[in-house]
Amino acid sequence: MENAFGLKIPRGLEDVCRPEQMALLVYDMQVGIVSQIPNGAQVVGRVVQVLRAAREGGFRVFFTRHMSLPKEVAGITQLRTALAWQHVTRVEDIKPWFLRDSPGFGLVPELAPLPSEAILDKITMSAFAGTPLDIAMRDCGLISFATAGIALEVGIAPTVYHATDLGYIPVVIADACGFRDQAEADRALASFRFAGNSLETDVQTICRLFQSQARSRGAP
Repeated sequence: MENAFGLKIPRGLEDVCRPEQMALLVYDMQVGIVSQIPNGAQVVGRVVQVLRAAREGGFRVFFTRHMSLPKEVAGITQLRTALAWQHVTRVEDIKPWFLRDSPGFGLVPELAPLPSEAILDKITMSAFAGTPLDIAMRDCGLISFATAGIALEVGIAPTVYHATDLGYIPVVIADACGFRDQAEADRALASFRFAGNSLETDVQTICRLFQSQARSRGAP
């Protein structure tokens, strides 16, 4: 921890990994998204480990869900994205994958949120765009979040970049982030390292740090 101008400036993972200043952000672990990832079941298992440890340590937890709007109100950007992702050429051929309450929209059952945890729905890639996440985190006095989920190269990367512009310290749990494209995922991690505004860790390390907070609070 560096001290300057009356500020405590975190330098490493242990400096931010405390429940009064860090949350866990579980990104888009939905039935219809996990099923698109070749190792989706493995990613679910790793995120379950992280979530369990965060709860033991007393960390706040936020979940995101990606949501499709009906085509009639989706707008230009949403429709253009759907055309590209679904490899169709006409709007009439688009099938909204994640309409609210559709089978693929819900979180996988292994990651059922507790009543004390928040679920934020979004139509953007960044978890901070168009959601109350920024307001909620600031109001709770949080300066950092650890994130895991799917997909690293499509949604987690924009969230990390956006978060650093908002003044947060993102912690990417790299082996608990699923992806479709290995090269793009590697490129995203390399970009994070180059920029230097975020931190990178793995499931074993973050779980150990989360659980150490439970021991320091005297939790059973």
